[in-house]
Amino acid sequence: MSQQQPPVRSTRRSPSRVPRPGALAAAGVLVVLPLVTACGGGDEDAGGGKAAPSVTAAPAAGVVAPAKVEVIAGLTGCKAEIRIDADELRQGLCRTKKADYLITTFPEEKLKETWLESARVYGGKYLVGTRWVVSAKPALLESFRAKLGGTIRELRGIGPKPTG
Repeated sequence: MSQQQPPVRSTRRSPSRVPRPGALAAAGVLVVLPLVTACGGGDEDAGGGKAAPSVTAAPAAGVVAPAKVEVIAGLTGCKAEIRIDADELRQGLCRTKKADYLITTFPEEKLKETWLESARVYGGKYLVGTRWVVSAKPALLESFRAKLGGTIRELRGIGPKPTG
């Protein structure tokens, strides 16, 4: 007669389908942190006064932004023609042999983000810095980024993708 051996139980833990509390907490932090920092009031320092705005370095020029339309235009090699001078934004048009492009500055970061959200309808690439946006042909954006700093953002338009 053969004797049956009792099943051997492993001491290794098999992966559980139920998330661990530590993993849930880490995931929660990753989801909530951007919301808290984005909505955190950020314009006041601990003493109740206005905090200094964050800046984006302009590596080649050795200056910082946020800057005026005229300053950004000068760094890109043009003299801007001011098209809009409003409380919410200032916008200048640069006309050069390479291309025409727009420089838009904002008194507050949240106004820039609202503008970018509206521009999403049109799609395209933009060079975005602290309280400023440059709208130009994609080929120019990288050279402007070397002079101004900032990041290149691609906004997805609405509707069908163009063919051809």
